[in-house]
This record gives sequence, C-alpha cells and structure tokens, in this order.
Amino acid sequence: MCTANAAPAKTVPCISLIGMAGAGKSTVGKVLARKLGWAFVDSDHLIEAVYAARLQDITDALGKSAFLDVECTVVTAVRARRTVIATGGSVVYRHEAMAHLASLGPVVHIEVPFRIIEERVARNPERGIAMNPGETLQELFAEREALYARYASLRCPAEGKSPAQCAHWIWNKLRRSL
Repeated sequence: MCTANAAPAKTVPCISLIGMAGAGKSTVGKVLARKLGWAFVDSDHLIEAVYAARLQDITDALGKSAFLDVECTVVTAVRARRTVIATGGSVVYRHEAMAHLASLGPVVHIEVPFRIIEERVARNPERGIAMNPGETLQELFAEREALYARYASLRCPAEGKSPAQCAHWIWNKLRRSL
C-alpha cells in the first residue's frame, strides 16, 4: 500500500551556476551538490539526452538561434528543489530561461578570466559552444560577461580557487538562505 508523506515544512531552493564554457560550472556544481547532499543536474546533458547526440553536433545542426530556443525549452522545463544546476554558457541569451532559474533559487556566476577560458576551451575542442560562424571566443566572452553580471545574484571569483574552494565559497555565502 502506498502512503502519502507530508510535504517538507520548508521548500529548499536550487542553486544555478552560470558562466562561460570552461569556467568549471559542472565540476564546481558536482562538488557543491555533494557538500549540500543535493542532486546535481547539467542542463547540457539534458539537451544531449533529448536529442540523443553530442552537444556540439546539436549546435552544429541547429545553428545558434535554434539551439538557444531548445536550451530555453529544456531549462524552463526543469522542476526541481535541492538541486545544483550547471547550465550551458549560452543560457543567458534567453530571458525566460534566466527568469525560471531565478525562480528556483540563487543564480551564481562562476567568474573566470578570458585567458583561462581560452586555455580550457583549447584543451577540449569538442566542447559544445553556441557560436555564429565567424564569431570569436573573445567576442562571445565579452558579450556574455555583461549578461552574466545582469542575471547573477552572486558572483564567485574562481581564479586561483580549486573546485572545492569555489563550492565552499558559494556555500558560505548562501548557507543562511538555504
């Protein structure tokens, strides 16, 4: 027999991580989720699951604009609590997606300087990045930095910090509100 349990007294939010490809959102997110005893979700992996393909193949096939629409649809479908969500770097291009993430809880920008992003992306050329033909990583970085600043409720300066140190920093800043 199935019995209903009472709902938790307090609704626990999610923590969403935003930032450039290579900023460490997934790595920090996994460490933070373990620290909190929460679930972890990578929105890029959800998109790959929906399409049964690699993220770069999806972005190549759809083009940037259509991919951003797909990303928005997937992100706005997330209904979770007690979850750390690592988003794709391009999630900030759709206000609807960002409004949804903000409704779930704090949005944390993992801030990393361009030179580090450039190095990490170069080490993993198969990383899916939503870019228009002819667009450079430097241009993308400059454009997105303004959007990250606009949507973040907290900015984690990650340069010189390990993923564990970033996770602890975020936890320390947010623990009173969780």
